Amino acid sequence: MAIIVNLDVMMAKRKMSVTQLASEIDITMANLSILKNNKAKAVRFTTLDAICRALDCQPGDILEYVEDEE
Repeated sequence: MAIIVNLDVMMAKRKMSVTQLASEIDITMANLSILKNNKAKAVRFTTLDAICRALDCQPGDILEYVEDEE
């Protein structure tokens, strides 16, 4: 099982930089970069809510489930 974070795709569609988004949702750039680069082990619903609000999108626009290849 793999959850892919497509945050960079949504940020590009909305023409928003990491700096802008981090400032708007009150998260450190380091933590946002971890999430954006698929290195995060978890994400809080409050953070996901803030991201969706800032990018005017749905959680499914950011998170994608992909089955592992065996």
